[in-house]
Amino acid sequence: MNKENTTAIRNEILELTKKYYFEKFRNVKFEKGVSHVNYAGRVFDEKELINLVDSSLDFWLTEGRFTEEFTEKISEFLDLEYIFLVNSGSSANLVALSALTSKRLGERRLQQGDEVISVAAGFPATVTPIIQNNLVPVFVDVDIPTYNIDTEKLKHAINEKTKCIFIAHTLGNPFNLEKVMRIAKDNKLWVIEDNCDAFGSKYKNKYTGTFGDISTISFYPAHHITTGEGGAVCTNDDLLSKIIKSFRDWGRDCYCASGENNTCGKRFSQKFCDLPYGYDHKYVYSEIGYNLKMTDMQAAIGAAQMDKLSSFTHDRKLNFSKYNEIFAKYKKYFILPEATEYSDPSWFSYIITVKHDAPFKKDELVRFLDSNLIETRNLFAGNMTKQPLLEDQNYRIASDLTNTDYIMNNTFFLGTFPGNTSEKLVYIDEKINEFLEKFE
Repeated sequence: MNKENTTAIRNEILELTKKYYFEKFRNVKFEKGVSHVNYAGRVFDEKELINLVDSSLDFWLTEGRFTEEFTEKISEFLDLEYIFLVNSGSSANLVALSALTSKRLGERRLQQGDEVISVAAGFPATVTPIIQNNLVPVFVDVDIPTYNIDTEKLKHAINEKTKCIFIAHTLGNPFNLEKVMRIAKDNKLWVIEDNCDAFGSKYKNKYTGTFGDISTISFYPAHHITTGEGGAVCTNDDLLSKIIKSFRDWGRDCYCASGENNTCGKRFSQKFCDLPYGYDHKYVYSEIGYNLKMTDMQAAIGAAQMDKLSSFTHDRKLNFSKYNEIFAKYKKYFILPEATEYSDPSWFSYIITVKHDAPFKKDELVRFLDSNLIETRNLFAGNMTKQPLLEDQNYRIASDLTNTDYIMNNTFFLGTFPGNTSEKLVYIDEKINEFLEKFE
């Protein structure tokens, strides 16, 4: 192999990749009534494409140099010691909750029949790991207009079976972390922050995802940064970090990084359970684990995206404020969203609720917007307990889900992501005005 030749060829490929980006993806024009206004999507430049091609030329298909770079950037951003990249945000949630079932946690481990508090007005990936681990989800109602868990009802939902609180920061709006963490401490409960929709949000000037015992992030294209498919599990706890890594990596007891051997120096000199003495530590399994790792090509994209997270957050906040201006003219028809007290959200979207006495239904407005190529979304599952997925499952509803039901019928959201430029927001404003002027 001629190193000089391969380096020169590589550099030429990367330079052509940059040119390709500007020819293929740059300066896409927006045309009213012709171009779609998406609620979310990937925002990138030549750097992501160059990193992706650069990684592919290594043909190192599992964790590698870009995985290390991406992990370090997340760790520095959140000021957390342990970051484990996985293949999706849903996998991150599965690993996070599964980790709390480990025997290594002693009396605090989650066991079959234990209850985990969540909300029904959310996304299934926060609830399905509870069921998959033979635990019982307990659904607590949410507040409007923050769309986060009602902390007063949370207090009353706790009983002797409650072991964990597993909730998301709804659409980027932090839940009341001060109250939730106090309740958890008083009752000795684990807290998992589903930070998938809120990467970059702050509560009391501290990033969400840094308060709970474990937090999760999603890098799906709709989220704050993307790797296509991908996610992360985050913690500052030494023991939890070892358990999380084990569940992510087949359940194995060994903590060697990919491509490394005998990091502990005891690979062939330990005794485990009924295995023979000295059985290769790389093939000792202590948890019921999976293989949920991210590839280095995905991490290559993420490493470039991390450099844009702060600017993406700025754009999301700006778009949110523009939506506020659009809908503030029609407060008699809508409940406008509000940030949780002491929080600074990096808004995943702009969530809006139609008032019960409005002269139109949510579905009428949503259909009108859709006919004009403006995407909307419901608050995910609406009321999870009414979804087919829970039809034959064991769960508990704490008190009532009055606001959750109202949200299911009257709430939708629009996109705040950086790809929704000013001209798109102007178009949305025009169409909202067009729909509502007949009721004025």
